[in-house]
Order: sequence, then C-alpha cells, then structure tokens
Amino acid sequence: MRHSRRTFAFGLAALGLTSACSTGGGTLGPAAAAGVPDDLRPVPNAGYDAWVAAFKNRASAQGISASTLAQGFRGAGYLPGVVKRDRNQTEFSRSLEDYLSIAASDERVSKGRAAFARHRSTLSAIENRYGVAAEIVAAVWGLESYFGERRGNVPVVSATSTLAYDGRRGAFFEKQLIAALKILQNGDITADRLTGSWAGAMGHTQFIPTSYQAFAVDFTGDGRRDIWSEDPSDALASTAAYLSRNGWTRGLKWGGELGSLPASAGSVVQPQAGGPQFVVTSNFRALKRYNNSDSYAIGVGHLADRIAGGGPLRGRFPPDANGLTKDDRIALQQRLTARGFDTDGADGVIGPNSRKAISAYQASVGLPPTGEPSVELLRRLQ
Repeated sequence: MRHSRRTFAFGLAALGLTSACSTGGGTLGPAAAAGVPDDLRPVPNAGYDAWVAAFKNRASAQGISASTLAQGFRGAGYLPGVVKRDRNQTEFSRSLEDYLSIAASDERVSKGRAAFARHRSTLSAIENRYGVAAEIVAAVWGLESYFGERRGNVPVVSATSTLAYDGRRGAFFEKQLIAALKILQNGDITADRLTGSWAGAMGHTQFIPTSYQAFAVDFTGDGRRDIWSEDPSDALASTAAYLSRNGWTRGLKWGGELGSLPASAGSVVQPQAGGPQFVVTSNFRALKRYNNSDSYAIGVGHLADRIAGGGPLRGRFPPDANGLTKDDRIALQQRLTARGFDTDGADGVIGPNSRKAISAYQASVGLPPTGEPSVELLRRLQ
C-alpha cells in the first residue's frame, strides 16, 4: 500500500475506490462516474451489505456520526474489479530497467519539466518550508499521478469497504475506511469528491487515508487539506511534509549513479544484477518510507535529477532472460508496428500490448502464438 506500508508494484495509474440506501445497487457519484471501468462500478452483493451494516456499528463506536455514514455510503457498493486488482498485483514485478523506462521516460521527463516550470514558485516555497528538494516533490507527483493527470476517480469508501469486506487485508482496509470517513467528517472534502485509485489512494500524490490524517497539510491556508483540487499545492506540500517527518535531510542528495557520485558518499546498491550501481544516502531511505521499494526510490530520484536537467543513466543493463537488450526490444516493437501489429509505442518494455502484437504476428506466419519475444523473432522481422 501507499507510503510506509506499501511495497512496489508498478500498477500506477500514472505509470501506475459506500449507503444508507441499498449498498449493493448504488451508483457512483457524478464526480466519479465518468471513465470508470465496468468492474469498478457497484454490483449487488448481499454479503457485502451485511458486512457494511455491522461495520456501521463499529464505526459509530469510533466516533463516526450517523450523518457522515449516510453521506459516505450513499451510492456506494461492492466493486468486483477492486478485488481482482488486489489479487493480481502481488504477482506483478518489473526489472529496474523496465521500471525506469516507464518512470523516467522521455515523455514523463518532458511533462515533469513543464510542470516544474508552471509550479516553480509553489515548489520553491514548499522546499523552503519543509526542506525537501523541489524536484523530488515534483518527481513523486510524476510517479504517483502523472503530474495530476491520473489521480483516480473511484470512490474511496467503496474501494476500502470492498477490500475490508474481502478480508485478505481486512483489518488494514477497515482502518483506511475509518480514516476516510473521518476525513469526510472533518470537512476536508465532500463525499462526491472523496475519490482515488482502486485501492483507495487519493489525490495528486496518492495518499492512503491514514497517511492523509497523519501528514496532510493546508498549504494554501483555506482551512482544508485539499489534495484532490486541480491546484496541487496542498498535495505537494503534504508530500514534502511526509518526507520531512520521515527522515529527509535538507540539502542532502538522495544519491545517484556510482561514478557520478563516489562510493564514499553513501551506501552502494545494485537492484538489478549486472545493471548500474547507485550510491544512496539516508534520503533514499526516506523515499522508501513513501513506497518500500528500491526501484521506486531510485525512480523518484532519477526522475528528479532528469527534471532538474540531468541526463539519462550512463550505465547499461544486461540482456534480459530472452537475450534481448533494451535496444533490441525497441527494434522488435518498431518492426512489429511497421508490419501492422501495433505495440502501442516502442519503449523497450514488453507489456500486454507488445505480447498481443507478438502473438498476432506469430499466428499470421504459422508459428505458435506464445506472445514471447526472442532473438529469433527479432531476426525474422528484419
């Protein structure tokens, strides 16, 4: 999950979730309905309805008012897609090379530099107050919501109640649900705008509800900690506050590629065998409090360096398990697309679109449609 309890899974929307009435048959609020996949819309579920009825008694005992419960659960319901995504994400992994190809892609770097320029004065003010480098805050924003473009529009009460009912991490998500209702009760946000990712992470920098309660700040001074607003100021400042309170040292770099920094500047890590080595400082550990993953922390740090004007990594990654380098995989994607089997971009990351294109090509030439890239396939496409 988000922040110190979260482990890496590049399921970022960027990269990478509820009624006094019938809970099972509710509909999404108007602010959340547009663009939501069908499996993230409420469906009837008697077991969920019974769980909600019992939960409301527990919530009341923790200080949640009847009116807040009514507002929070109005239009809410069981979301089957949330359970499906929760079950699938634990099996998901990417190499550091693939992760950085997405996290610090040319497009994300370009968008990051433009966003940084637009919000330079706010980011500078946040850095002055909390001591966290402006480009680091911007990079977290970029990884978490693609600089605000992909904040999520699933009702948080529906998402967290579904996961609490499902039970795989029931206690954790019931705690998030209680926190979400307290956010609503506090008046920081209205029920129809209390939205986020399928797992309940919210706003520009994807705070889970308990992290919001502990660390969110009202940077604009309007009396609300509004991390959902089109204005990202509160969200960016909340991220800086989070990092500051979790060990960030003002003026210290997160680290960098070995060779750009001497080994004596920190500890040396090599998340991918045969790939670049990185020298990391205590601020790297602070970034891991936001997401407990070396890949994530390096992704934030490297994207921050690129936003600030730095160049790509100098070190190379070894060929993958199929014997292909990143340049090979890019060439494979380009050649497939040129043959009419569109991979939806050529970034060197073999994801679902590339595998679908490979399968279609293989079938077209009488090969078993495995969807697997290979050196032989690259040669056939020359």
